[in-house]
Amino acid sequence: MFNFKEYIPFYKRNINLAVPVMITQAGQMVVQMADNIMVGHLGTTQFAGVSFANTIFVIGMAFCICFTQGLTPHAGQNYGSGNYKEVTRYFQNALVLNFALSICVMAIMALIMPLMQFMGQDPDILVYAKSYYKIMVLSILPFIVFFTIRNFSEGIGITKYAMYITVCTNILNILLNWILIFGKWGVPQMGVSGAALATLISRVIMLVSFAILIFTVKEYKLFTDLLEKRFLEKRKIKELLGTSLPIAVQGLIEVTAFSLSGIMVGWFGKIALAAHQVAMTMSTFSFMIAQGIGAAATIRVSHQLGEKDYPATRKAGFAAMHMATAFMGMAGVLYVIFRNRIPLLFTTDQQVIPMASLLLVMCAVYQVFDAMQLSGLASLRALMDVKIPLIYSTFSYYLLCLPCGYLFGHILNLGPAGVWVGLMVGLLVASILFLTRFNKMTKRLIAQNP
Repeated sequence: MFNFKEYIPFYKRNINLAVPVMITQAGQMVVQMADNIMVGHLGTTQFAGVSFANTIFVIGMAFCICFTQGLTPHAGQNYGSGNYKEVTRYFQNALVLNFALSICVMAIMALIMPLMQFMGQDPDILVYAKSYYKIMVLSILPFIVFFTIRNFSEGIGITKYAMYITVCTNILNILLNWILIFGKWGVPQMGVSGAALATLISRVIMLVSFAILIFTVKEYKLFTDLLEKRFLEKRKIKELLGTSLPIAVQGLIEVTAFSLSGIMVGWFGKIALAAHQVAMTMSTFSFMIAQGIGAAATIRVSHQLGEKDYPATRKAGFAAMHMATAFMGMAGVLYVIFRNRIPLLFTTDQQVIPMASLLLVMCAVYQVFDAMQLSGLASLRALMDVKIPLIYSTFSYYLLCLPCGYLFGHILNLGPAGVWVGLMVGLLVASILFLTRFNKMTKRLIAQNP
């Protein structure tokens, strides 16, 4: 029987950790939204070009970001058990591993750029897509090293400094967008390339700022004083790969499903792609709330697991699931209410607005499923359960989401809305599978450790 009072302390602890992460994530999305709004006012072709570039870029970026998340459960469980030396060892090995990964991914993404012309998109948008994409690829390295430090910080329960850095650099990013995109203060007008360059500059500053903080702030000194000259340990690298690689592949599966869905929408033309970008931008913005709660779930569940408090481990995970679903449901209600006004932030094209309004209604439903699957998956990661969720993701996104999107969108002629039906089906099934598994695993932990 569900007892709300029992969960109140868990809601409070989760929200204390989640709020800084939410602000951090939302801040990044404010920048992306500002990019889209400013680029959208350059024209529908430019807006569609950036949308197409992002559908490809986000695949490599998400793979790298998800890979860095493999550090958090190791750091969290060792922090929960008081083994600070091990936390530091995992952190320094993760730095080397993630740096090397980002270099490899950047090289692969650079090789993909010539293939854009074979992806069935409107030729008019390709010139803008390529000019934006090639600069964004360079931003991967500083961003991934920043995320490595951030995941170490979150693993030891410190989330505020990433928030401070992100908020400050996001304000800078938006200012640089305005200057570089439109050519203000004597700077040449750079259009979509200016949006990408503003992001690159901001991400370099984010990394430098956090690197300075971890060596100067007292809360981190307990760990940085334990750093060793011998950075690489074969056993640690193997353990990190054991969590990081399945998490990264799972993230890759999810993101490629979304990106391929975006490409399928692009087959309907640049108007459809621009409308899709409006709805997806809003969805991603509110998703940051759920992502913050998911990060809190990974932290709290891993800490409780490290303390061997298994009933609290279970409640921490389910508290996050309740919170994420409630927040995303409220955001969905707002999207439905303001569905005809939100598109006006991005474009004045009267062909884009009604299609974007329809997709926002679908977004309101789909993001509730998205919140459920994210919080369930984050809780499973804290248990270091990464292989079975990978299988669940493959089934949900590749065997259900994409075929359903093609069926409803192109065969049954429902257009972009049909592609979004496929997204909803994939997310719903994934959420059921993840929540069922977390429920089963935590019940087993409690039964085996009375």
